[in-house]
Amino acid sequence: MNFLEDANILEYFFERDEAAIVETRQKYGGRLYKTALNILHSKEDAEECVSDALFKTWRAIPPAKPEHLGAYVAKITRNAALHKYEHSHAAKRGGGEVSVLLSELEASVGNPPEGARNLRPEEKFEAKQVTIAINNWLATTDKVVKAVFVLRYFHGESIADIQNRYKISESKVKSILFRARKKLNLHLQKEGVLV
Repeated sequence: MNFLEDANILEYFFERDEAAIVETRQKYGGRLYKTALNILHSKEDAEECVSDALFKTWRAIPPAKPEHLGAYVAKITRNAALHKYEHSHAAKRGGGEVSVLLSELEASVGNPPEGARNLRPEEKFEAKQVTIAINNWLATTDKVVKAVFVLRYFHGESIADIQNRYKISESKVKSILFRARKKLNLHLQKEGVLV
């Protein structure tokens, strides 16, 4: 299937043409759905998050003009899914794949403040600095390491899914992630943004 270029889809957004939503869903919907499903483990909730993300994208563009539309909508979807997960699991903390993912990263990037949605300005600034440092670190890593790291910690892919995608052993995936977290931790310390 031939998809429109992001620049053409963005033109639809700026023209307030609803084809923008249709084209975005066609091009990125599968990846968005999988990301939400990996976090929520509910087909209905995942589809709702994708729809919410597309609506939020519609409201944000314009004035926003993302350089990478797929990443932009993926981040909105992921945040919507994490918010939905957080809300539905507020009473029963612990357990689940999302908790595992967060605990894996906690040693490298620190524990986010309670009520991360209501951050004080200085906490927002610190969170932004950590994000910039992580992105800078990812830009310098090996292509496979970067892909495995992003699939695991951004898209919420399971170790088994990553193993199957790259045709490597489970221990190799775990080793890549372990080393990546250690290197990320050192990078964050070097940048002075480790919390």
